[in-house]
Amino acid sequence: MFGLFKSRSKPSGDPAPVTPAVPGAEHVLRRLEWTVIRRLDGLLQGDYRTLMRGSGLDLADLREYQLHDDVRHIDWNVTARMQSPYVRVFTEDREMAAWFLLDLSPSVDFGSTDQRKRHVSTEFVAVLARMLTRHGNRVGAMLYGSGVDTVMPARGGRMHVLQLLHAMQTRPIAAAQGNTKLHELLQTGLATVRRRSTVFVVSDFISEPGWEKPLAQLAQRHEVVAVRLLDPMELELPDLGLIPIRDAESGEQMLVDTHDAGFRKRFARIAAQREADLRQAFVRAGVDTLELSTNDDLVRAVVRFSELRKRRSRLSGSAAIPGHLRAVA
Repeated sequence: MFGLFKSRSKPSGDPAPVTPAVPGAEHVLRRLEWTVIRRLDGLLQGDYRTLMRGSGLDLADLREYQLHDDVRHIDWNVTARMQSPYVRVFTEDREMAAWFLLDLSPSVDFGSTDQRKRHVSTEFVAVLARMLTRHGNRVGAMLYGSGVDTVMPARGGRMHVLQLLHAMQTRPIAAAQGNTKLHELLQTGLATVRRRSTVFVVSDFISEPGWEKPLAQLAQRHEVVAVRLLDPMELELPDLGLIPIRDAESGEQMLVDTHDAGFRKRFARIAAQREADLRQAFVRAGVDTLELSTNDDLVRAVVRFSELRKRRSRLSGSAAIPGHLRAVA
């Protein structure tokens, strides 16, 4: 597909060193805190559980079922004895961890306007990481260029977010080096993230085949969100006449006549099929999906995603409760 550049940092399998945050990262994060995070604080009303779900580890108590309780916590043995639904109450595990698996391969540098997919990825990661660390959670990251070259262990605090933002901003541009192997990033995540976490896989999913299975394996162990980066021109070509196009993954260049209506229709048909295949792959893997377009508003996209997860949680809860207890619920 389309793309322009590629970034890669110095390979390192060791924890990222603690380095002072550069003014650029500080400036960007401060701008996002004022323009994005403040808006999300108001719209989400402090409820970030839909963005990052945690699970308690210790059973604390039993009590009668109340409206809006999670039906997955109903204790059916106690319910049968008491002739009334009872739920388990768990001690909340407040120290949760989130991991960002970041695809920064060449195709992520494409953008049909001034906004590129990598810019969208950087802002999304900065916003989510800051929102989560403000509430005592830890965030870690793995950066993929032509391979997984940087691993930042899960830590808390604003300085750690600045270091992550700095690592994403300062990766040097590299030439195309073949197709993205997204399965390598996912397999590294499987091997590295041991404790149950929320995992955000941030990618345009333009990759060699073979990533679907490790994504599903990751979802069996963790709460996984596929954050799909896209640009409108990847879905439909406008009539721009004769234009040069370069495949960011392989470096191959060609001239295409976008004035040809037949060519534009074939392009749109292939793009639509790829969209359908991607969505089916996410469904089969059992992951939630957040689509971030280069022409979208980040706040609106995050709020839409939060509302989708709320509705999905309610639907799954309704489906799980036995019919004779639905009237009680």
